Amino acid sequence: MTTVDKIKEIEAEMARTQKNKATSQHLGQLKAKLAKLRRELLTPSSAGGGGPVGFDVAKTGVGRIGFVGFPSVGKSTLMSKLTGTHSEVAAYEFTTLTTVPGVVQYNGAKLQILDLPGIIEGAKDGKGRGRQVIAVARTCSLIFLVLDVLKPLGDKRIIEKELEGFGIRLNQKPPNIYFKKKDKGGISMTNTVPLTHLDFDEVKAVLSEYRIHNADISFKCDATIDELIDVIEGNRVYIPCIYVLNKIDQISIEELELVCKIPHAVPICAHHEWNFDELLSKAWEYLDLARIYTKPKGQLPDYSAPVVLRRETATVEGFCNTIHKAILREFKYALVWGSSAKHNPQKVGKEHVLADEDVVQIIKKV
Repeated sequence: MTTVDKIKEIEAEMARTQKNKATSQHLGQLKAKLAKLRRELLTPSSAGGGGPVGFDVAKTGVGRIGFVGFPSVGKSTLMSKLTGTHSEVAAYEFTTLTTVPGVVQYNGAKLQILDLPGIIEGAKDGKGRGRQVIAVARTCSLIFLVLDVLKPLGDKRIIEKELEGFGIRLNQKPPNIYFKKKDKGGISMTNTVPLTHLDFDEVKAVLSEYRIHNADISFKCDATIDELIDVIEGNRVYIPCIYVLNKIDQISIEELELVCKIPHAVPICAHHEWNFDELLSKAWEYLDLARIYTKPKGQLPDYSAPVVLRRETATVEGFCNTIHKAILREFKYALVWGSSAKHNPQKVGKEHVLADEDVVQIIKKV
């Protein structure tokens, strides 16, 4: 029996098992088995000689945005209009067969855009080139899930299921669960919040499926079995996602008002270039970037070429390293103007956290 057959067998058993307290342990074990099989299926074989040519693209810029969606929803048109990069466009499915990279400049930052081939239902189980497409999506800082506005919710559910099967969690944070294997002592479980989805027996049943009989586990959130499995697997990626509702020129104003209520959604028309400003503004927000302006001594700040940083590296040290790693060797302190400063200017050290549109002047040792 192949791995795909085993997956289908377990999914069928889960579908016919009633969900109640008596079956919760069994369902937990089935979910754990399913997660292990998916990992086995989606781990590239070392004997395979690598994936198809054109899928691996070197990272450039401060953020990588991947276009994911079914064939013929307008990904290639959107790519061409945003970046000026030619991505094959035609009125038939699967026009794009490899990853097509491009770059868009926004707020002084270079953002890499990847137009990925259309995925199909069953991609997570290896249908089509789904595995290669979603593997590239896992490397992205942000996903544009491009949907046909005429059927957004159905397609959205299907694609989310495909991405989840590959360990991609959209617009979610990692569950606050501490987990560590140990050599002896059995299973030690604690929780700082009430658990409404799990109990000790269910946790023990999932761990036994992974042959883990000695571990410390602490729940700092009201976790589900799926979140517990995510932590044990340890290979999940948590990526922000914008649902790009394309082809709004084909619907009425009343229909547009309805689809705009979908969380994390931006309605656009790629063909007519409608609402690109909101799309790029939302992308900037979800990428969580900060523009930092330099101020040479005795001169005005340079607002023409900001240093763009991810928020997690937006410190004076990260700012210096982005310009040149040698700066820190001569670093004495920095003067900061902007919303991160208590007064303007504020004298700070290299650990100071910067905010968007701060101005920084580096003072070197004499």
